[in-house]
Amino acid sequence: MSENDKKEQVYRFLENLEIQYTAHHHPPVYTVEDAEKYWKEIEGAHTKNLFLRNNKGNRHFLVILEKSQAADLGSISEKLGAGKLSFASEKRLGKYLGLETGAVSPFGLINDEETQVEVVIDKSLKKTEKINFHPNHNTATLTITYQDFERFLEACGNDVHYI
Repeated sequence: MSENDKKEQVYRFLENLEIQYTAHHHPPVYTVEDAEKYWKEIEGAHTKNLFLRNNKGNRHFLVILEKSQAADLGSISEKLGAGKLSFASEKRLGKYLGLETGAVSPFGLINDEETQVEVVIDKSLKKTEKINFHPNHNTATLTITYQDFERFLEACGNDVHYI
């Protein structure tokens, strides 16, 4: 699927849910550090999104943290009772979320038709009014309200954990 097709798929999904969004286009970014220079004018919480698996490879997690928060995999693992966690391969990222490295986003959940990925959200993000994610490609950032983000998650049907 092309970059534009991936974005359009997200836009259509949000529009079908009547979720308003603002798209901010920028050059490709692969890390939070890369993206920060383009986020200066974008209001709302910015995140880092990690795709993890347990040591057995039978559970997969999309972990959403505030951009400056350290990812303590041991603590996350303990809170989820998931066993040792590690980063999932790009192959698994493609299989479960239809995404590539550098474009990990909760919007990838629209590709998880069997709802196999568990979503893990830093509970401090619930306090934010607006939140930002890539639209399944790293050349744009979408801003939506946190309330609409919760509606999006409900529509996807994946299990959600707040830690």
